[in-house]
Amino acid sequence: MKIVYMGTPEFAVAGLDALRKAGNEICAVVTATDKPAGRGQKLSPSAVKVYATENNIPVLQPEKLRDPEFLNTLKNYKADLFVVVAFRMLPDVVWKMPIKGTINLHASLLPNYRGAAPINWAVINGEKETGVSTFFIREEIDTGNVIAQRKVSIGENETAGELHDKLMLVGAELLVETVKAIESGTAHSIPQEEMSVGTKNFPVATKIFREDCKIDWTKKTDSIFNLIRGMSPYPAAFTTLVQSGKEETLVKIFASRKGNSTGKPGSIHTDGKTFLEVVTNDGSLLLTDIQQAGKKRMGIEEFLRGTKLSEDARML
Repeated sequence: MKIVYMGTPEFAVAGLDALRKAGNEICAVVTATDKPAGRGQKLSPSAVKVYATENNIPVLQPEKLRDPEFLNTLKNYKADLFVVVAFRMLPDVVWKMPIKGTINLHASLLPNYRGAAPINWAVINGEKETGVSTFFIREEIDTGNVIAQRKVSIGENETAGELHDKLMLVGAELLVETVKAIESGTAHSIPQEEMSVGTKNFPVATKIFREDCKIDWTKKTDSIFNLIRGMSPYPAAFTTLVQSGKEETLVKIFASRKGNSTGKPGSIHTDGKTFLEVVTNDGSLLLTDIQQAGKKRMGIEEFLRGTKLSEDARML
């Protein structure tokens, strides 16, 4: 089929690659405009644009999706189907354009975890299972009729980054299957309202803000452990290291393991060489992979070699 593919980050590249290799005609990609990145703030293309350029696929980068010139160009491709993966909300004048509709790949088992950060929140909430869904787009975001789903287990220590990579590959496979079914006329879709019968409240995946990443050491060990996993490697859970009662340093935490020490939440136990343990509400966490503000990411032993902690050091 003739497809216009819409996406921006690395997660969207796997699906684009899989569809192209499955023999579909990708007549164009639509992606975000180039953004300043790095210390020099040079304009950097999206991962989808890089892939499209390398494979001679036309690239459209509209600032506004209702721009008449963009819409006219889009119509002239006469695509059978639009495929959207990790892009932005589309106006109806766009998603209603192709004859076979517009589909989206979402990294959750809809209707669970609608929203911007489904992978992060599934891990943060301690889910044992998640997955990917393909669905037809309609007005309200992530609410369209579901075409297909694939379940994926979440490991006890798995991070959001690891789950992202797993779902990216499974999602690419599901996307190819979905497009084949649409092309052959065998695709059947189910309204999400029917899938959530008897369920009044299902978890959502709101956009993550800075305050969501701050660790509260008065919470239970499992809750903090899952927060660290769910924010790793990006945007990363963080805490404040306080020494000598006044010196404060922001510390990002990428990995930890559960301990069983007790004491005042936020207090630190360490031998100054091999371990750093922070007390929680009902136990403790041994930090294993961290990053101080202004320094590189490092293991805890390297951190302790370069940082002498005062006796009253604690995490806030």
